[in-house]
Parts: sequence; C-alpha cells; structure tokens
Amino acid sequence: MNYSTLKKTVALSLVSLLAVGIANAQTDTSKAAKPMAMSDSATTAKVFGGRGQYNTWSVGVNVGITSPALATGGSSDYTTKKLSLGYGISVRDQIAHNFALQFDYRGGKVQGDDSGIGGPASYSTAFNQFTLSGVVNVATIDYIRRKNVVNFFLTAGAGLTYYNPTGVDKAGAAFDFKAATNHEVREYVIPLGAGVKFRLSDQLALNLGYTENFIDGDNFDGLKNNSLHKDRYSYGYAGLEYTFGPKSKPSLEWVNPVAMMYDELYDAALRQEVEALKGRVGNVENAINDLKKDSDGDGVADQFDKCPNTPAGTVVDGSGCPINFPKIDTSLFVRKPSAEAAKAYSNIQFEFDSSVLRTSSYPALDATSADMRANASKKYELDGFASSEGTAAHNLKLSRDRANSVKTYLVNSGVDSKRLKVKAYGETHPIADNSTEEGRIANRRVEFKQK
Repeated sequence: MNYSTLKKTVALSLVSLLAVGIANAQTDTSKAAKPMAMSDSATTAKVFGGRGQYNTWSVGVNVGITSPALATGGSSDYTTKKLSLGYGISVRDQIAHNFALQFDYRGGKVQGDDSGIGGPASYSTAFNQFTLSGVVNVATIDYIRRKNVVNFFLTAGAGLTYYNPTGVDKAGAAFDFKAATNHEVREYVIPLGAGVKFRLSDQLALNLGYTENFIDGDNFDGLKNNSLHKDRYSYGYAGLEYTFGPKSKPSLEWVNPVAMMYDELYDAALRQEVEALKGRVGNVENAINDLKKDSDGDGVADQFDKCPNTPAGTVVDGSGCPINFPKIDTSLFVRKPSAEAAKAYSNIQFEFDSSVLRTSSYPALDATSADMRANASKKYELDGFASSEGTAAHNLKLSRDRANSVKTYLVNSGVDSKRLKVKAYGETHPIADNSTEEGRIANRRVEFKQK
C-alpha cells in the first residue's frame, strides 16, 4: 500500500466511525433524559467489584498535522518549518478509572527547508512509529451528570521509529537515505503529550491531542551537525476511539465512582440492614447496662449477687456475700525464704506486647554476661518468642525485638556482638498452654542456646 492509498483508507475509517458515533450519541442523549439514566450500568456495577464489570479495550484512529517545531520551543537545523499530514491507530487497555496502557502506530511525513535564508536545502522524512505509553486522566468534567463527559489526560511512553530522510543538501545535491543504503533508519523515540477526550457515547469518544516526539538520533531531517543535538517533531491530531464490549457493561474510563458509591449507599436493602444493626446494638447495650447494675454497691452485679443489700463497706466474695476472715495469731512469724541467686542463661521474661527488659531480669543477664565473657571462644543464639495474642506477623516482629533487647544489654556489658545471633520464632514453639494467662506469661520469653 503506497502513501496516498494509506491516507485515503485512514480518512474513510475516520468518517465511518464518526457516523456511528453521532448515531450512538443521539441514542445516549435520549436515555439521559430519563431518571436514573445509569440503570443499565450503575445498578449492576459495584465500586469495588473489579474490572470484570466494565469494558476496557478500545481502538482509535486519528489524523493530524506534523511539524518540526515544538510548542515548548527549541532550535532546528532548518529555518522554515512546514506542516504535513500525520495519521495513527491506537489500541488501549483501561487499567483503572484514571490510568491506561496504550499502543500507538503513527505515520506520515515531517518537512522543512532553508527558504527563510534563501538556501536550497530542504528535507521530507516519511516515518512509521510504534510506541507503548501510559495514559493518566488528570481532570474530568461531568456537567452535573452521573457520567463523566470530558477527560483531560497526559501521556508518556517509549518505542521505535523507522524513517527515510530525503531532500536536497546545502550544496543543491539530492539525497535519499533508503535509496543509498537499501534500508530505513531505526531509532528509539520518546513521545510526551497531552489532550482532551469528549464522550460521544459509552462506546465512542472524540480525542484532541498533541505530542512532542524526541528521537534518539540527529539524522531525522537528513542533516547531521556533529553535536549533541537530537531531532524531534510534534503531532497535533483529532480522532475517534471505539470501546469494545457488551452494551450492558459501562466503559471503565467514563464511569463516575462517586455516583456509583451514592447508589450503593442509597440502596433500600442496605439501609434496612443498617437500621436492623442499630437495633441489635441497642439491645446489646441494654443487656450490658443490666449486667452492670449494682444496687448495694458491693462490686457484684445484681444478677449475680446472692446476698443483696449488704451494708456499705462490707468486704464480699464473688457471689456478693460477706467474707468472714479468720483471726490471725500475730505471735507466729513466718520468715520468707530468701530468693535464690540469679542463674546464668535463665529464660528472660517480658510483659504483654512489650520488648522492654524487666529490672528483675538484670541479675540473670549480668550472670549470663559474666559467663559469656569468661568463655570468649563460644558463640550463642538468642531465641525470641511470643504468646499467641495478635497476628502471627506482629508476634514474629515482637519476638525479634525481644531478642534484640537482650543482645543490646549483653553487648553493652562487654560481650562481643559477633558472638551473638538473634533468631525470632514468634508464637511458635510455646512451652506452656496459650489458652491460660499463666501459660501466655511463660511463653513471652527469650532463650539462650550455645552454638
């Protein structure tokens, strides 16, 4: 297919899609006049229902104008920048409401000459470009409707461009790169762009955009000036984009999540469930208040008080009845046995959800440090453990913090840190039953192991 035939094919495709878009837009307008116009989509799709609820794939065609000049400025090898025809095809996958991946094919010509300074030099470069870009919707307009109708977007990507520079050099000699080398030039290209998209229907959209294409080469215009200057060109375009999929599904790009969330919260069944939940919570609060009622103020709720109306200040047992304390013979003196000396390498215990060392652990740690320093050739492993409260991940971190606290104490007391290795076991390997408080207290520990 030659260049003129390709232009005609793209133009016919654009006109055909435009006609379909106008027809669909008229149909969509008639639907918008009805209350709850999104009944074919918003009532079935959920805010957190996943991408499977939507149509996400689309194909677009575009035509426009190419130029060696950029809107952001910059120098060029030729004084006069000519406008030329460009065209393209895109395939897009909408990943989320505001982000998509898009593959683009762009073709056409870029032209320029030195007629501004009376020179004979000119060029005309035909190119074919293939890029993959990310498309980010940065703003939207909905005109107080339940669907977005205008999206503003930015694009950035990378790819390859194949081109053939032809023209006349400064000496008046004609050049044709492909004719001379039997192949086109291939270079990397980075397209950066912005644009606005208008919703004609849920399936069809009108795109207006502008891209600046930065080529990793200095011969796009057929002239190398032996500098770090790289060639570039711009492309302003208009096009149509068609989204594939069943009409029962909305297009992910045009869905308004705020409207969908409102529909979900306004759902009558959900509101009834909320009201029923409020009633159940009220019943539970009343039952708790009944359980807390204590008429005689002895600390035992009326429902469990077997001895109601006890006098104020009376010491009672768990059933609310007075306790008769036996008289103690003060002539007897019971001496408490002296505490055993702290043993080295005893398990170091910790408070609930804490890695802070107890002061009661210092004697055992000092004895352990003294023995480790006396046996300088030995290495040790500090194994941290936790009880079963909380998540496994939290307990694993907590057990490691406990082992590190013990290591820090020993290192500060003179033990070489290279002789100490920390290992965390979390809530695994309990030494007591985690279903009792006594067992959980025993499991909050750090053990010593000689390697």
